[in-house]
Order: sequence, then C-alpha cells, then structure tokens
Amino acid sequence: MAGESTANTAPSITDHLHEELLNSTDVEEFLAELARVSARTLCVPGDEVLCGITLLRQRKAATVASSADPAQVISQLEYQSSDSPGITAAEGHRTVHVPDLGDEDRWPGYSAAVLAHGVRSVLAIPFEQEGETKATLLLYSHRAGRFEGRILETAEDFVRQTSLALRLAVRFAHYSDTAAHLRATLESRTVIDVAVGIIMAQNRCSQQAAFSLLKAASSTRNSKLHTVAAAVVNALGHGPAETHYDE
Repeated sequence: MAGESTANTAPSITDHLHEELLNSTDVEEFLAELARVSARTLCVPGDEVLCGITLLRQRKAATVASSADPAQVISQLEYQSSDSPGITAAEGHRTVHVPDLGDEDRWPGYSAAVLAHGVRSVLAIPFEQEGETKATLLLYSHRAGRFEGRILETAEDFVRQTSLALRLAVRFAHYSDTAAHLRATLESRTVIDVAVGIIMAQNRCSQQAAFSLLKAASSTRNSKLHTVAAAVVNALGHGPAETHYDE
C-alpha cells in the first residue's frame, strides 16, 4: 500500500529532497522534483496519480510544477479559474477532498474543465509555509474515490514531512533574488558614478552639477538614468564600467 511505502521510505525521501535542494538552481527546479517524488510515493501499480504543486509568493507570479505534462495542464486550471480546490485549500489552510467531481457543485467552471481531461477525484493539501507564501499539493486521479481513508492520511503525512524542505527552497530563492537585486543596484550605481566623474572632468564642474546634467539628459531623452550614464561611459571607447566584488 502507498501508506506502508511512505512510512518505510520517509527518511530516504527527506534525504533525497534535501540533496535536491542543495543541487537545484532555482525553486522551480526543486518544485518539479518534489512533484515527481509526490507522484511516485502516492502511486500504486496500475493506478496512476497525477501530481501538481502550486506556489504563491508575494509580488511573484504563481509557480506551477507537475509530475507530468497532463498534470501541468490540469494544475494550471487551478489559477485560471476564479475558484478551485487548490485556492480553497491555500486560503483556508485546510485539506480539500473531492471524491467525485461529477457530484461536485462548489466550483462549476473548474469542475467542468477538469472533468474534460478525464479527472474524477481531486485532493488539495496545503504545505506549511511562512508569511504570505502559500503552496499546495494537488493530486488528481481518473478514478472516483481514489483518495479515501488511508491514502488521504498518507498524502497529508507526506506534506507534513516535506514542508520544511519546501520552506527552505522558498527562503533560498528569496535570498538569491535579494542578492541579485543588490548586485544590479551596485552595478547601476557604478555606471552612474563613473559617468558623473567623466562629466566633471569634461565640464570642469562639481559633482552635484555633473549629476544634475546627467539627470537633465535623462529627462530630455526620456531614458533611464542608468541608460544615459552607460552611454556617457561607452562614448569614451573603453567599454562599459565594471563593478568588482570580493570573493
């Protein structure tokens, strides 16, 4: 049974995901592997389960990962609809179980779209995340009543065991985005400072006057300050200004 398999292999799944976390280049890559592991863990021979994972972060577009292409298409429907099991689970932070979409009337538009793909039962379980971040495990089956009893408990246990790894992946992604933004800001500042120095030398003026000239040129050309500064630096023929970082 899937429950027995999960209980016997939980440490190895956790170890695998932590290793994947260290090797992944971004959160999307980690989510894709988590979806594949989820599907493998909760499948039984001859009874395929499709798995999707949706991730909602502040000021970020929704990220959808899946165990296979059909799951990707169905998971996208979660956020193309005005309401769905995944949205309900994420916002209410509770498991949403749909034994048979054919008998479901809570999400008529969503249900019709998913039934068209042959899916009958759906299970949506929220991961434990931090702050405004929301993530949901989405399981789909072509068989009604697929996620009853022990299987549902096993899926909820799996989400509890893997929530920490996903929280870490999201946190690492945040740190990476912050570092990239800081680097871009420093590089932009370097180009502007070099351009100001060039204008000071060419016009024999103060730093404040040179910066005012640069801002005026930016306004006149309707271009970003960094773009105008880069043009001033490149005009010398020595290539773009570079920012150096200590390793």
